[in-house]
Amino acid sequence: MKHRKLGSLDVSEIGFGCMGLASNYGPPAPIDDALKVIREAHNQGVTFFDTAEVYGPYISETIVGGALQLVRAEVKVATKFGFDLTEAGGLNSRPEHIKKMIAGCLKRLRTDRIDLFYQHRVDPDVPIEDVAGAVKDLIAEGKVLHFGLSEASPKTIRHAHAVQPVAAVQTEYSLMNRDPENNGVLATCDELGIGFVPWGPVGMGYLTKQIEGASAFKPDVDLRAGFDRFTTQNIAANRTFIEALEKLASKKKVTTPQFALAWLLAQKPFIVPIPGTGSVGHLLENIGAAELDLSARDLNEIAAALANVMVHGGRMNAQQMRVVEAT
Repeated sequence: MKHRKLGSLDVSEIGFGCMGLASNYGPPAPIDDALKVIREAHNQGVTFFDTAEVYGPYISETIVGGALQLVRAEVKVATKFGFDLTEAGGLNSRPEHIKKMIAGCLKRLRTDRIDLFYQHRVDPDVPIEDVAGAVKDLIAEGKVLHFGLSEASPKTIRHAHAVQPVAAVQTEYSLMNRDPENNGVLATCDELGIGFVPWGPVGMGYLTKQIEGASAFKPDVDLRAGFDRFTTQNIAANRTFIEALEKLASKKKVTTPQFALAWLLAQKPFIVPIPGTGSVGHLLENIGAAELDLSARDLNEIAAALANVMVHGGRMNAQQMRVVEAT
């Protein structure tokens, strides 16, 4: 697989998102299946694995650590801080909290350093300069190699970058949600030489064509059960969009997930999507997207085909969006 740069961090052009193996998109994957799919991703040339303390919580990091321990020198591991996992709950990016919780991350990941350490959500109670300074100290200690931000505004990105260079910014970005093109985040990354990591690159599963009704989402284990885009009404309304995408994908003789991932790769050379799956078959399908090169003419055709096709339903529910920083 070809590689790309997130700032100065060298990674495979398609990474692997490990959240769904532990939480949020349905029941956790059986541990043997989770280990198998991560190890197969590495066998197929994936070198970038994304997790977070809060996924599980702790379960995803533990799985990633166990799966990659023997090949740790060959991969790059990203994890995230910023939530208070005590009874207090909420956000917590106080420097003392960051410096305390990293010991647990390192232990669960079975490593002595984190390649990319993201602030998971911007904490309005802590100046971003203090957060960047705390990560800078961890970099000086060798516990962290690169700094990242997730769901941050252009202003926050700039202020953080001035204290400690930001290697990557992560936010939702796909053919179904193109906010980063309009809110200045993608342009800021381009200007400052920062990598961009889209989560939800196949629409949180929407573009796999397997989503037929909201009843598939169990509220106790699947966040999508409360997302407006995943209501029965909006799933039906979005069939027009999915069918338009299927038609475009079929012309290239690829699946819709492959087409969606190839579209992201074609947007900017510093974009590295992180699709996740508990299935080796779907993993191989996702990796196959790297074989499709979309030209400028292809991109213009896609834009024209989708220009008048509305996507129904917003990104997440109100609770989730409250911790997404406004531009």
